[in-house]
Parts: sequence; C-alpha cells; structure tokens
Amino acid sequence: MIQTLAGLALLLALPFWSPAQSRSSARDFGIRIGVMQPGKLNSITDVPGVKVGHTTLIRNQDIRTGVTAIIPALGNLFQQKIPAAVYTGNGFGKLAGSTQVNELGNLETPIVLTNTLNVSTAMDALIEYTLNEKGNEKVASVNAFVGETNDGFLNDIRGQHVTKADVLQALANASSDKVEQGAVGAGTGTVCFGFKGGIGSASRKLPASLGGYTIGVLVQSNFGGVLQINGVPVGENLGKFSFSNQLLNNVDGSCMIVVATDAPIDHRNLMRVAKRAMLGLGKTGGIASNGSGDYVIAFSTAPELRVPHDGPEKIMQTPVLLNDEMSPLFMAAIEATEEAIINSLFAAKTTTGRSGNTAEALPLNKVLPLFNK
Repeated sequence: MIQTLAGLALLLALPFWSPAQSRSSARDFGIRIGVMQPGKLNSITDVPGVKVGHTTLIRNQDIRTGVTAIIPALGNLFQQKIPAAVYTGNGFGKLAGSTQVNELGNLETPIVLTNTLNVSTAMDALIEYTLNEKGNEKVASVNAFVGETNDGFLNDIRGQHVTKADVLQALANASSDKVEQGAVGAGTGTVCFGFKGGIGSASRKLPASLGGYTIGVLVQSNFGGVLQINGVPVGENLGKFSFSNQLLNNVDGSCMIVVATDAPIDHRNLMRVAKRAMLGLGKTGGIASNGSGDYVIAFSTAPELRVPHDGPEKIMQTPVLLNDEMSPLFMAAIEATEEAIINSLFAAKTTTGRSGNTAEALPLNKVLPLFNK
C-alpha cells in the first residue's frame, strides 16, 4: 500500500503532457537523472566559450539531414589550440581528424557533425573557414574535425545534399544560448532505440568545494539497444527493443558524443573523461553494436592550457588538475551524457522521410506513467 501511494505521488508530480504540447527535455517532465546539479542552461553551452549552431535540411519527401557545428572556445582556434582527446567506443565510423588530435593532444578547428556521406563536404567547409580566419594567411595544413552518423533510413543519404554553404551557415549561426534539441541539425534524420533520435545536450556544475567546474555534453543519437530512462526499463515495458522481434533487430547507426569542460585538464585526463562518457551511453541501454560508430571527443576550454601554434617560448608551463581531483568530473560526464541522450529522444518529433519511412517520437503518454512503478 505504501509503495502504491509513493508511486502515485511520483506520477502526480510529473507535469501533465498532451500530444499537442511542444516536446522538451526529460527534466521538464520531472525526471531528474543522476544526483549532480545541472548548469544554468543544462546544455553544453554552460561551459564558457562554447557555441553551437545548426543547419536543418527538410525538403520534399526524402531530404532529412543537416549539420551541427560546435565552436569549442573563443578566438582563433588554429593559432591558440585547445587540449582534446578522442575515445573510440566502437570504431565503425568515419571520424575525420581524430588521429592528429590524439597524437598531438589538441584540437585546432571547430567540431562539425553531419551524415556519413557528407564528411568530406564538411571537411572542405572547415578548411575554408579556418584558412579565411584573420591571422591564418600562411596556414598550409588544417586538421578539420568532422563526425557523423548514418541517417539513411529517413534521408536520401546518397544524394549528399549537405553543401559547404550549409556547414558555413551552421558555424555562422553558432551561439552560446541553450542548444536546440531533437530533430534538428545533424540529428534531423537519426533514429535511436527504434524511436526518433536527434541532438541532445545536458550539463553538470560541480560545487565550489569540488572546484566549481562545468561539464557539458552534446550528442548526435542514432543507435540501438534496450532503452532505459533513469533506470526504468522503458524499451522492455513498451515491448520495443533490439532483438525482440524481426522488425527491431537493427541496432546499428552510431552516436557522436562531444564533452566540454572548463576544468584545467590535459589530453591524458581528457581521454579518461571521454571513456566515462561511454558509461553514460551504457546507462541508457545502448550496446555499442558491431555497426555503430560510437566516439567521444572531449576538450578543455581552460585559458591557461591554450597551445600556441607558433611562438617564442620553447617550454610550456601549464598547471593541470591532479588525478585525485578527477572523479567528480568523471561522474559529471557520465550523468550529462546519459541525460543528453535521453533529451534527444524527449525533444524529437515523429519524422517521415525517404520512401515513406517513419521514425515515431518517443510516446510520452506511455513512457511517463512507467515512472509510478
């Protein structure tokens, strides 16, 4: 009886939702993932200096794709690079620029996410963007960083509809406002856990006693498994999960995870943070399947760690966070990644695209009542 009353109280505490209501993030429905506090915007843009822009392409019946651009820090990134690391959860993907990031330990361009067959287009645009920046007049090599997922279920991916102008527009539109989530930008045509996926974001703000640092995450969700939301076995309860029947056997697709922080940590500890982000993906029920390209790019915006492209000094003296201080950041990365993926589902709307294929939005009218059990 006590358990029943407690469950009823939780259900009543969740905001009422109707199909006509605009979709939003999980937290707006009373679902609090993890125990740490989010940043002011609960978005990757809570990390100072980070900006995000989208170009969304929805045309005719078969074009459902786009671009999401993340500008990691203020100023000329090529001339003042930032520490970064890339972790490969499962390497079935086309992540351009990753080897140099891990070899040198830094990032020198914005991050662009798009679809699989437009990676080269996005690289061309990033190269043009970098060469045209003031101060880069003599630059002769650019390590453009581009990630992707395959949106071919809803999008005419073979048409390669993303142009350089679309990528440059996303970069020009980038702002420090709360990130628009759901079926936008690079998430326009993605599918996650058999439902409509997309772009999701979340953040965590450490208390002053733990350094006061911020961790922000942005994801492009396009993968499968058995969906769990804050520990609730949603996929199982809805009877819709990978390998449950012949229609849902495909768990491939990919997930791009971008982790930003203002904590002063270098490549080595950023790699450790990136690894923990995969734990957040696992908490949502993702399985990093054979055909899923699951990658994490983590970077620090700490001004004292900027790496000059060229300068008179031969030795850098950079203060970095001690290893013993990393655990709170690990936990923050796990929580923010988990919530960002769930937000991508909550915000996405039902989408019909190529050949009449449809990805249904997460059915909130069925999902929210599960939280009273």
